[in-house]
Amino acid sequence: MTDYGEEQRNELEALESIYPDSFTVLSESPPSFTITVTSEAGENDETVQTTLKFTYSEKYPDETPLYEIFSQENLEDNDVSDILKLLALQAEENLGMVMIFTLVTAVQEKLNEIVDQIKTRREEEKKQKEKEAEEAEKKLFHGTPVTIENFLSWKAKFDAELLEIKKKRMKEEEQAGKNKLSGVYGAPCLAWSVLPPHSPHHLPTAEMTGIDFHSNHTYTLHTQFIAAVYAIALFCI
Repeated sequence: MTDYGEEQRNELEALESIYPDSFTVLSESPPSFTITVTSEAGENDETVQTTLKFTYSEKYPDETPLYEIFSQENLEDNDVSDILKLLALQAEENLGMVMIFTLVTAVQEKLNEIVDQIKTRREEEKKQKEKEAEEAEKKLFHGTPVTIENFLSWKAKFDAELLEIKKKRMKEEEQAGKNKLSGVYGAPCLAWSVLPPHSPHHLPTAEMTGIDFHSNHTYTLHTQFIAAVYAIALFCI
């Protein structure tokens, strides 16, 4: 017949010897105690820690001990849940044998994994921030990237806006009794409006923008170029 009390007393003595600084007896009947488990130091000497509480059942080790997370530091809720699942699994696998040392060792390894995960997550966050900063800098110094399609869409809108400006100007001049455009400000606009599409002075073309319409490459339409085009339009008003 198994002497459960003897097995439990022998294990308690062994645990007190193995964990002299983290083993604390809470009660003798039923035998209850805590063991504090701390991970290895991670980045910036950061650690995670948990204090496990165990209580022997009457027929331990043929029955699993009662266990709980007595306290913890720097652990997320999902980490606590994972530790409890790990304890349940290990307790079932070691049923019939004294198992507290095995359970504590499993938790120790889990805490070390958590510290490594924290380090990896912080490194990924750092890389992501650096990438975002680099992309923002590129956008600032290289202008707004455009494809052929959205450049043509921009050009169509610009042509429409310019046409409305010309119509408004002509209407105002007609109302003022003018029969034709005149003056130093009207001539450049009229000359531009009658130039053939292939003229180098017409609205932006592939040659002017540097866009190869036979290529699938994406080019950059500089904000300086857009500003210059609008400056010409404003000059014509």
